[in-house]
Amino acid sequence: MNSFSSPNRHLIKSPEAIEKMRVAGRLAADVLMMIKPYIKAGVSTLELDKICHDYIVNEQDAIPACLGYGGGHGRKPFPAVICTSVNHVVCHGIPSESKILKNGDILNIDVTVIKDGYHGDTNMMFMIGEPSILASRLSAVAQEAMYKGIETVKAGSYVGDIGAAIQKYVESERFSVVREYCGHGIGTVFHDDPQILHYGKAGTGMRLEAGMTFTIEPMVNAGVWQTRLLGDNWTVVTKDHKLSAQYEHTLLVTETGVEILTARPDEDLSRFTQ
Repeated sequence: MNSFSSPNRHLIKSPEAIEKMRVAGRLAADVLMMIKPYIKAGVSTLELDKICHDYIVNEQDAIPACLGYGGGHGRKPFPAVICTSVNHVVCHGIPSESKILKNGDILNIDVTVIKDGYHGDTNMMFMIGEPSILASRLSAVAQEAMYKGIETVKAGSYVGDIGAAIQKYVESERFSVVREYCGHGIGTVFHDDPQILHYGKAGTGMRLEAGMTFTIEPMVNAGVWQTRLLGDNWTVVTKDHKLSAQYEHTLLVTETGVEILTARPDEDLSRFTQ
Protein backbone atom coordinates (compact mmCIF):
# COMPACT_ATOMS: atom_id res chain seq x y z
CA MET A 1 0.00 0.00 0.00
CA ASN A 2 1.54 3.33 -0.97
CA SER A 3 1.26 6.53 1.00
CA PHE A 4 -1.32 8.05 -1.37
CA SER A 5 -3.90 5.37 -0.63
CA SER A 6 -3.05 4.97 3.04
CA PRO A 7 -5.33 6.30 5.77
CA ASN A 8 -2.12 6.86 7.76
CA ARG A 9 -0.29 8.81 5.06
CA HIS A 10 0.21 11.75 7.46
CA LEU A 11 2.46 9.44 9.53
CA ILE A 12 4.68 8.47 6.60
CA LYS A 13 7.86 10.51 6.31
CA SER A 14 9.29 11.84 3.07
CA PRO A 15 12.84 10.86 2.05
CA GLU A 16 14.01 14.32 3.14
CA ALA A 17 12.34 13.97 6.53
CA ILE A 18 13.79 10.49 6.99
CA GLU A 19 17.29 11.83 6.38
CA LYS A 20 16.75 14.49 9.05
CA MET A 21 15.43 11.81 11.39
CA ARG A 22 18.65 9.84 10.82
CA VAL A 23 20.71 12.85 11.84
CA ALA A 24 18.63 13.53 14.96
CA GLY A 25 18.73 9.86 15.92
CA ARG A 26 22.49 9.67 15.56
CA LEU A 27 22.95 12.77 17.73
CA ALA A 28 20.74 11.31 20.49
CA ALA A 29 22.75 8.08 20.43
CA ASP A 30 25.98 10.10 20.59
CA VAL A 31 24.83 11.77 23.82
CA LEU A 32 24.51 8.38 25.53
CA MET A 33 27.97 7.33 24.34
CA MET A 34 29.46 10.66 25.43
CA ILE A 35 28.05 10.60 28.97
CA LYS A 36 29.10 7.03 29.76
CA PRO A 37 32.58 7.81 31.20
CA TYR A 38 31.07 10.36 33.60
CA ILE A 39 28.65 7.90 35.21
CA LYS A 40 30.22 6.63 38.42
CA ALA A 41 29.68 6.54 42.17
CA GLY A 42 29.81 9.97 43.79
CA VAL A 43 28.43 11.88 40.81
CA SER A 44 25.08 13.68 41.06
CA THR A 45 22.44 13.22 38.40
CA LEU A 46 22.32 17.01 38.04
CA GLU A 47 26.00 17.03 37.10
CA LEU A 48 25.28 14.50 34.35
CA ASP A 49 22.43 16.70 33.15
CA LYS A 50 24.71 19.74 32.89
CA ILE A 51 27.28 17.78 30.89
CA CYS A 52 24.59 16.60 28.47
CA HIS A 53 23.20 20.13 28.14
CA ASP A 54 26.59 21.56 27.21
CA TYR A 55 27.23 18.77 24.72
CA ILE A 56 23.87 19.02 22.96
CA VAL A 57 23.85 22.81 22.76
CA ASN A 58 27.52 23.60 22.18
CA GLU A 59 28.94 20.52 20.44
CA GLN A 60 25.92 19.26 18.50
CA ASP A 61 24.31 22.66 17.88
CA ALA A 62 21.00 20.97 18.69
CA ILE A 63 18.08 21.56 21.04
CA PRO A 64 17.37 19.45 24.16
CA ALA A 65 13.73 18.49 23.67
CA CYS A 66 12.90 17.63 27.28
CA LEU A 67 13.95 20.97 28.77
CA GLY A 68 10.76 22.97 29.31
CA TYR A 69 8.55 20.25 27.84
CA GLY A 70 5.07 19.28 29.00
CA GLY A 71 3.87 22.08 31.25
CA GLY A 72 0.22 22.84 31.89
CA HIS A 73 -2.79 21.39 33.71
CA GLY A 74 -1.13 21.98 37.07
CA ARG A 75 2.20 20.46 36.06
CA LYS A 76 5.41 22.45 35.73
CA PRO A 77 7.43 21.98 32.52
CA PHE A 78 10.18 19.37 32.76
CA PRO A 79 13.13 21.22 34.30
CA ALA A 80 16.06 19.27 32.85
CA VAL A 81 17.72 18.07 29.65
CA ILE A 82 17.75 14.34 30.42
CA CYS A 83 15.60 12.00 32.49
CA THR A 84 17.64 10.19 35.14
CA SER A 85 15.72 7.23 36.56
CA VAL A 86 17.55 5.39 39.36
CA ASN A 87 16.71 1.93 40.72
CA HIS A 88 12.93 1.81 41.38
CA VAL A 89 12.23 4.93 39.29
CA VAL A 90 10.48 3.72 36.14
CA CYS A 91 10.78 6.86 34.01
CA HIS A 92 10.93 10.68 33.98
CA GLY A 93 13.28 10.96 36.93
CA ILE A 94 14.37 14.59 37.41
CA PRO A 95 18.12 15.23 37.78
CA SER A 96 19.00 16.57 41.21
CA GLU A 97 22.07 17.88 43.01
CA SER A 98 21.09 15.74 45.99
CA LYS A 99 20.78 12.48 44.04
CA ILE A 100 24.29 11.06 44.27
CA LEU A 101 24.97 7.79 42.46
CA LYS A 102 26.35 4.99 44.61
CA ASN A 103 27.85 1.58 44.02
CA GLY A 104 25.21 -0.95 42.98
CA ASP A 105 22.76 1.59 41.54
CA ILE A 106 21.24 1.16 38.12
CA LEU A 107 20.49 4.28 36.11
CA ASN A 108 18.43 4.93 33.01
CA ILE A 109 19.29 8.02 30.99
CA ASP A 110 16.66 9.13 28.49
CA VAL A 111 17.61 11.83 25.99
CA THR A 112 15.80 13.51 23.11
CA VAL A 113 17.44 16.02 20.81
CA ILE A 114 15.92 18.25 18.14
CA LYS A 115 17.96 18.97 15.02
CA ASP A 116 16.51 20.87 12.06
CA GLY A 117 13.07 20.44 13.60
CA TYR A 118 13.21 16.64 13.94
CA HIS A 119 13.43 14.57 17.13
CA GLY A 120 15.73 11.69 18.03
CA ASP A 121 14.74 9.83 21.21
CA THR A 122 16.63 7.04 22.97
CA ASN A 123 17.53 5.68 26.38
CA MET A 124 19.62 2.97 27.99
CA MET A 125 20.68 1.51 31.33
CA PHE A 126 23.99 2.14 33.09
CA MET A 127 25.43 0.12 35.96
CA ILE A 128 27.26 1.94 38.76
CA GLY A 129 30.03 -0.21 40.19
CA GLU A 130 28.90 -3.78 40.87
CA PRO A 131 25.14 -4.18 40.48
CA SER A 132 23.26 -7.11 41.97
CA ILE A 133 22.60 -10.22 39.91
CA LEU A 134 18.92 -9.24 39.81
CA ALA A 135 19.70 -5.72 38.57
CA SER A 136 22.00 -7.04 35.85
CA ARG A 137 19.46 -9.60 34.70
CA LEU A 138 16.60 -7.11 34.75
CA SER A 139 18.54 -4.66 32.60
CA ALA A 140 19.53 -7.39 30.15
CA VAL A 141 15.92 -8.55 29.86
CA ALA A 142 14.71 -4.98 29.25
CA GLN A 143 17.19 -4.57 26.40
CA GLU A 144 16.32 -7.94 24.87
CA ALA A 145 12.61 -7.13 25.23
CA MET A 146 13.14 -4.01 23.14
CA TYR A 147 14.99 -6.08 20.52
CA LYS A 148 12.18 -8.69 20.50
CA GLY A 149 9.74 -5.89 19.74
CA ILE A 150 11.97 -4.41 17.04
CA GLU A 151 12.26 -7.81 15.37
CA THR A 152 8.53 -7.76 14.56
CA VAL A 153 8.69 -4.41 12.76
CA LYS A 154 8.27 -4.34 8.97
CA ALA A 155 5.82 -3.00 6.44
CA GLY A 156 2.58 -4.98 6.77
CA SER A 157 3.02 -6.03 10.40
CA TYR A 158 0.87 -4.66 13.21
CA VAL A 159 1.48 -2.48 16.24
CA GLY A 160 0.05 -5.31 18.35
CA ASP A 161 2.82 -7.63 17.17
CA ILE A 162 5.35 -5.44 19.00
CA GLY A 163 3.60 -5.55 22.35
CA ALA A 164 2.80 -9.25 22.12
CA ALA A 165 6.45 -10.17 21.49
CA ILE A 166 7.67 -7.98 24.34
CA GLN A 167 5.09 -9.20 26.85
CA LYS A 168 5.64 -12.87 26.03
CA TYR A 169 9.40 -12.59 26.49
CA VAL A 170 9.34 -10.46 29.65
CA GLU A 171 6.79 -12.65 31.42
CA SER A 172 8.72 -15.78 30.43
CA GLU A 173 11.62 -14.26 32.39
CA ARG A 174 9.28 -13.77 35.40
CA PHE A 175 9.30 -9.99 35.18
CA SER A 176 6.45 -7.61 34.30
CA VAL A 177 5.84 -4.94 31.65
CA VAL A 178 4.64 -1.48 32.65
CA ARG A 179 1.29 -0.73 30.99
CA GLU A 180 0.62 2.93 31.81
CA TYR A 181 3.39 4.26 29.53
CA CYS A 182 4.18 3.41 25.94
CA GLY A 183 6.23 4.13 22.86
CA HIS A 184 5.10 6.78 20.40
CA GLY A 185 5.29 8.15 16.91
CA ILE A 186 7.97 10.79 16.47
CA GLY A 187 9.17 13.31 13.90
CA THR A 188 8.65 17.06 14.02
CA VAL A 189 6.31 16.24 16.90
CA PHE A 190 7.87 14.71 20.05
CA HIS A 191 4.94 12.41 20.92
CA ASP A 192 2.73 11.51 17.95
CA ASP A 193 0.67 8.60 16.68
CA PRO A 194 0.86 5.66 16.75
CA GLN A 195 0.95 4.67 20.40
CA ILE A 196 3.20 1.63 20.82
CA LEU A 197 1.98 -0.53 23.70
CA HIS A 198 4.51 -2.97 25.15
CA TYR A 199 1.89 -5.64 25.83
CA GLY A 200 -1.09 -6.95 23.89
CA LYS A 201 -2.19 -9.26 21.11
CA ALA A 202 -0.45 -9.97 17.80
CA GLY A 203 -2.32 -8.99 14.65
CA THR A 204 -4.16 -6.09 16.26
CA GLY A 205 -3.87 -2.33 16.05
CA MET A 206 -2.52 -0.12 13.30
CA ARG A 207 -0.85 -1.77 10.34
CA LEU A 208 2.70 -0.55 9.83
CA GLU A 209 3.84 1.04 6.58
CA ALA A 210 7.24 1.95 5.21
CA GLY A 211 8.20 5.48 6.21
CA MET A 212 6.63 5.43 9.66
CA THR A 213 8.89 6.42 12.56
CA PHE A 214 8.24 5.63 16.22
CA THR A 215 9.88 4.52 19.45
CA ILE A 216 9.87 1.17 21.20
CA GLU A 217 10.75 1.61 24.89
CA PRO A 218 9.58 -1.18 27.21
CA MET A 219 9.77 -0.53 30.94
CA VAL A 220 10.38 -3.82 32.75
CA ASN A 221 9.78 -4.23 36.49
CA ALA A 222 11.25 -6.82 38.84
CA GLY A 223 7.93 -6.96 40.70
CA VAL A 224 4.41 -5.90 39.76
CA TRP A 225 3.78 -3.82 36.64
CA GLN A 226 1.79 -1.13 38.44
CA THR A 227 3.40 2.27 39.00
CA ARG A 228 2.87 5.43 41.06
CA LEU A 229 3.32 9.07 40.08
CA LEU A 230 5.14 11.21 42.64
CA GLY A 231 4.09 14.66 43.78
CA ASP A 232 6.27 16.46 41.23
CA ASN A 233 3.87 15.10 38.57
CA TRP A 234 6.81 13.72 36.58
CA THR A 235 8.69 11.00 38.47
CA VAL A 236 7.15 7.54 38.05
CA VAL A 237 8.15 4.77 40.49
CA THR A 238 7.25 1.11 40.83
CA LYS A 239 4.29 0.59 43.14
CA ASP A 240 6.17 -2.03 45.17
CA HIS A 241 9.50 -0.14 45.11
CA LYS A 242 11.23 -2.99 43.30
CA LEU A 243 13.72 -2.29 40.52
CA SER A 244 12.79 -1.16 37.02
CA ALA A 245 14.80 -1.04 33.78
CA GLN A 246 14.17 0.38 30.31
CA TYR A 247 15.71 0.63 26.85
CA GLU A 248 14.51 2.75 23.93
CA HIS A 249 15.23 3.23 20.24
CA THR A 250 13.73 5.42 17.54
CA LEU A 251 12.87 3.30 14.50
CA LEU A 252 12.05 3.63 10.81
CA VAL A 253 9.78 1.06 9.15
CA THR A 254 11.19 -0.08 5.82
CA GLU A 255 9.73 -2.28 3.07
CA THR A 256 11.83 -5.23 4.23
CA GLY A 257 12.22 -4.61 7.94
CA VAL A 258 13.40 -1.86 10.22
CA GLU A 259 16.16 0.73 10.50
CA ILE A 260 17.25 1.69 14.01
CA LEU A 261 17.81 5.44 13.84
CA THR A 262 19.37 5.68 17.32
CA ALA A 263 21.72 2.69 16.96
CA ARG A 264 24.91 2.86 19.02
CA PRO A 265 28.31 1.37 18.15
CA ASP A 266 28.29 -0.70 21.36
CA GLU A 267 25.31 -2.79 20.14
CA ASP A 268 25.25 -5.95 18.02
CA LEU A 269 22.34 -5.27 15.67
CA SER A 270 23.22 -7.86 13.05
CA ARG A 271 19.88 -9.63 13.55
CA PHE A 272 17.92 -6.74 12.08
CA THR A 273 17.08 -6.28 8.41
CA GLN A 274 17.99 -2.93 6.95
